[in-house]
Amino acid sequence: MLLIGSCDLHEKPVKEGLRSDQLVVIAVNSPGSYYEDSDGISAGLEFDLVKEFAKELGLGVSFKVMPGISHALLALQASEGHFAAGLNVSDRHSEGTLFGPIYQHLQSQLVYNTDYPKPRVIMDITGSKIELSSGGSHSELMKALQLKNPDLKWVEMENPFDETLERLSEGKIDYAVSDSTQINLAKNFYPNLATAFNLGGETGKAWSFSSGSDPQLVEKANQFFKRIEQDGTLKILIDRHYGHIHRLNQMDVGGILMKRRTVLPDLRDHFHQAEELTGIDWRLIAALAYHESHWDRLATSPTNVRGIMMLTEATADRMNVKDRLDARQSILAGARYLLLLKEKLPYRITEPDRTWIALAAYNLGYGHLEDARILSKKMGLSPDLWVDMRKVLPLLSHSQYFEELKHGYARGGEAVILAESVRVYHDILMRYEKPNIPGFSQNDLTPQLLYSR
Repeated sequence: MLLIGSCDLHEKPVKEGLRSDQLVVIAVNSPGSYYEDSDGISAGLEFDLVKEFAKELGLGVSFKVMPGISHALLALQASEGHFAAGLNVSDRHSEGTLFGPIYQHLQSQLVYNTDYPKPRVIMDITGSKIELSSGGSHSELMKALQLKNPDLKWVEMENPFDETLERLSEGKIDYAVSDSTQINLAKNFYPNLATAFNLGGETGKAWSFSSGSDPQLVEKANQFFKRIEQDGTLKILIDRHYGHIHRLNQMDVGGILMKRRTVLPDLRDHFHQAEELTGIDWRLIAALAYHESHWDRLATSPTNVRGIMMLTEATADRMNVKDRLDARQSILAGARYLLLLKEKLPYRITEPDRTWIALAAYNLGYGHLEDARILSKKMGLSPDLWVDMRKVLPLLSHSQYFEELKHGYARGGEAVILAESVRVYHDILMRYEKPNIPGFSQNDLTPQLLYSR
């Protein structure tokens, strides 16, 4: 018997032998749902949502991870879990299935390789090689389109959709179909992919319960989503995973992917040393350095901010840097300065907000950051959440606000751009670059299907 608060939820939807003090949740292994990052840590929007739900119920949680949607549906029908997390709502999914509230809206889209002409209408893709994930809502959508376009053909794949996008990027297939969130994530790893056009209407993600699920569990889930929507938790979690994904363009992504092969190898040891000195992931430090200078050791701005980490004279003096154009000195000093900013923030600020807010301070200084934090309180927003600080920082350049602040005018919008861009560059490096492991050679690696937020 599964105990939830003062309620007894019978375990009839779950096979015998599973622990009664845990939620058993079926999840699809994908960057938009549940995955292990490059450090082997469980992550994903669904992971965070389920953990929050289990915490609210006072239960542990275990995930039954499936390679694809069709596997997840079969596991749900076989009562191998209490519910399946993160399925797209569709007619096919609804057969014998009860959905909870939609918490993330999605749009099915056609993806194409920009090395080739952009298709404009369905007729342009008939007779082409098209791939999509099997068993999902996209399959149902394509079947509906096929009724009016009999020559429309496609292949449904069981493998992770990222492998399909990799083949599309390499020109091995012509098109792919997925949802807007998945595609926008992929664009930050494959700069030659773009959206051609929408397919069908808007749909959404929801938790899926079998027809035999205990009604009390379903009701608890409905109450949970109502609560996290009202108190802002849902907005914070979605922003934490997807709030930054539209920041870079194709040239930005292509630039760092090229320079990680041509420039980064000569700098990697310096970034590793910076991590050993500060405890900050070297890939985050490298992402910050790339945003600041594109890893140019000799970079200099019109305001005399210089070096690979673009240090001001004052910051360089504070960090005891003798030569700002020396890559090693600059990287170590920039990492130490970022750590100083993180440690200066109130202890109650948790990760990853602590890092994003510190990155903003790296750009505009701690004094201006404190002004923005004070302003956020006056506006009824939280100074401890990046999703709120991102709204407030651009106001530091507006006279109606900065004239009443201690440190006056600041280009707060630039700080937001830095933090959001570094988040994406960090995602890219987390995908292709391994953690700093002594004795391990990066040259021995091939790119992995890794994701981070």
